[in-house]
Amino acid sequence: MSMHGQSRLSYGSVASSPPSSPPSSPRLRHGRSRKIVCNGTSNNSNNPKSNKKILNFTERLVYFIVSTVFKRRGVLLFAPLLYISGMLMYMGSLSLEGASGIGGRRLGVDQMTPPGSRYRSPEVFENLWPFMERDSNHPNSSNALMTTWHIKSNQSWKPCANRSTSLTGLSEVSGSNGFLIIEANGGLNQQRISICDAVAVAGLLNATLVIPMFHLNSVWRDSSKFGDIFDEEFFIYALRNNVKIIRELPEEILERFDHNISNIVNLRVKAWSSPKHYLQKVLPKLLELRAVRIAPFSNRLAHAVPSNIQDLRCLANYEALRFSRSIRLLAERMVDRMVKNSSISGGKYISVHLRFEEDMVAFSCCTYDGGDEEKREMDIARERSWRGKFKKHGRIIRPGVIRMDGKCPLTPLEVGIMLRAMGFDNTTSVYVAAGRIYRAGKYMAPLRQMFPLLETKETLATELELAPFQGHSSRLAALDYTVCLHSEVFVTTQGGNFPHFLMGHRRYFYGGHAKTIKPDKRKLALLFDSPHIRWENFKRQMQEMLHHSDLKGSELRKHSSSLYTFPMPDCMCKQVEARKADSNVTVVS
Repeated sequence: MSMHGQSRLSYGSVASSPPSSPPSSPRLRHGRSRKIVCNGTSNNSNNPKSNKKILNFTERLVYFIVSTVFKRRGVLLFAPLLYISGMLMYMGSLSLEGASGIGGRRLGVDQMTPPGSRYRSPEVFENLWPFMERDSNHPNSSNALMTTWHIKSNQSWKPCANRSTSLTGLSEVSGSNGFLIIEANGGLNQQRISICDAVAVAGLLNATLVIPMFHLNSVWRDSSKFGDIFDEEFFIYALRNNVKIIRELPEEILERFDHNISNIVNLRVKAWSSPKHYLQKVLPKLLELRAVRIAPFSNRLAHAVPSNIQDLRCLANYEALRFSRSIRLLAERMVDRMVKNSSISGGKYISVHLRFEEDMVAFSCCTYDGGDEEKREMDIARERSWRGKFKKHGRIIRPGVIRMDGKCPLTPLEVGIMLRAMGFDNTTSVYVAAGRIYRAGKYMAPLRQMFPLLETKETLATELELAPFQGHSSRLAALDYTVCLHSEVFVTTQGGNFPHFLMGHRRYFYGGHAKTIKPDKRKLALLFDSPHIRWENFKRQMQEMLHHSDLKGSELRKHSSSLYTFPMPDCMCKQVEARKADSNVTVVS
């Protein structure tokens, strides 16, 4: 019996967790506020007495900081505070809502507004469209799709041999300390994180993992089970040498809990918990009760864990977890159709993850060019999905600041202008992965104008083919995921789990390079707020942005980063080319 008290994964000495950050200064705590509300304004900006008090306070604060810096040499300590103070003073002196239609009031363009705070992309397009057309008709024009990436031979990676061999040739796992039940919440890729982390935790605890349950999310509204999205049989088989996985709890365990899983104790595990926490807190309960639940299980395992636990994450995500047969069959047909549609570019195409659905636009609190009607629609959408969250008293959000900070969803128009300036001409096939685009008729039209060979899952697959997937957002997202995975260029526009997982999968698939354009949205906000910008200047800055994405394509995982986005070096091994006199030999290190 004593042997079961140990983890099957040899986790010898557990490093202590890093110390928590020191508490902030009381002087700073009172000045902080996380309260926000959409379309709000400040009430005391016109009070001269208030402004004088602020000025006096600022002078005293600056004097205190400068004297402290020189007396105690605290340059590095106070540098962030100096920067933030300067930004706050700058923001306070400008109107961030000018010409943005806040509260139904449109201020004059002449009023001073900081660059990048307004949505003026349609004006930029009107100015630049003739130059795009001129470039496309130029006899010496070439499509950047053929020369986008420059992957160096000495930076090539491949999946490590020990990961693929772990699928075969070894005996199945024997013995178990008990049964682990987890609940995966969120959308497709949030569920994927939970599944792969659950495999790692089950291996750590030498537990038998029950096929994860999916929580019905109020936003995603998808009732799909594990087997509807993923190949359940292959998942169990692929991991049989590492973690024992079963579909349902045994009858004798169910009898102990009156056939009601909710009677099984639910252990509340904090986000990003260390392996040490699981061994000290969860394992004893598992041995005592023979079955435990952890719900929710999203992000419940730290990024930085020992290599044997990372190995299980790699194996689960990149080898064992594949989509169900119905999804794979349709997705493969869709990829084939995209390749055929892209014959002019050798079968290469671009995929774009476009986050301009109504809920995303509403949640961002950004304003575009829809005026009062847009504001009314966004207010309704926010109340429908996040009841009361954006109406709490005293909460303020300034759309201008959000846009300047690069946090507004890019419109289809903005994506199109960016790609044309990067050198992708109107013969480029583009696949748009998205939900239902907000005001699609208006916002998608200019993107189709710039890229006539544009497809979505609704145009690439027939209505009959999509029928079994309708009403199941995670299954539809799996189709998008597969088509994006096989594109020559992937463009991410708003962050989130979908592009993060996809970038990692593409690195695993393409020798360590993500082949992904990740635009600098702060810079884009400035450029799209310049209606009279010259085409050559705009092109130069977009091509620099593309070059930067190329350089960042082969990034290695940092200590605090996820291997689901950065699989090197945990899941992949570097190839070293060793040239000999009579042959070329590739060695994997």
